[in-house]
Amino acid sequence: MTVRGRVQGVGYRDSMRVVAERAGVGGWVRNRPAGTVEAELEGPSEQVDQVLAWMAQGPPGASVDGTDVTEASPTGTRGFEVR
Repeated sequence: MTVRGRVQGVGYRDSMRVVAERAGVGGWVRNRPAGTVEAELEGPSEQVDQVLAWMAQGPPGASVDGTDVTEASPTGTRGFEVR
């Protein structure tokens, strides 16, 4: 998933790590040079959907303008990493 808007410098990645870990979702999140945030999520669909819904809002201070979701094959990722 790619998140556009005011999503860098507002604690987005660290907040997302907490949300993903609480939901039991694996994967990673990182800032991209274009000012977006990119993430990959893996886990049961209900939990992934919870994290995706949070990503569309973000933490306080963020202003999400839009998201792009692309499905991918699972890789067996465990844990969640801020890159």
